[in-house]
Amino acid sequence: MKPHSTAATSIDDYIASFPPEVQVLLEEVRQTIRGAAPEATETIKYAMPTFVLNGNLVYFGAFKQHIGFYPVPSGIAAFKKELSAYKMGKGSIQFPFDKPMPLDLITEIVKFRATENFERQTAKKMKSI
Repeated sequence: MKPHSTAATSIDDYIASFPPEVQVLLEEVRQTIRGAAPEATETIKYAMPTFVLNGNLVYFGAFKQHIGFYPVPSGIAAFKKELSAYKMGKGSIQFPFDKPMPLDLITEIVKFRATENFERQTAKKMKSI
């Protein structure tokens, strides 16, 4: 699907490497994540857009027929029922291009992951005291 094989160095570069109709979907997902975790920072990890907040929060990327969303296994497990309509792996979800992006669900998952990361970070700090 990518028109060239150069590795993106920013989420803007990553999104720009796709056709316009896919760019729209990627930007919707990006803005949804930003809205759910405004203090998260953006980066590229594993050649995919990544949001980081007290550790890796979520990843996403475009493929031939879907947007892949990666909230790690705990994010999938917590929303298993809500995600049952989508193809899933251990830590991934496929949102097909031909269906509306479930932006409200993405928001809920990102907020869950932000809380989870915060609690894990706080527990680590408490152990070191």
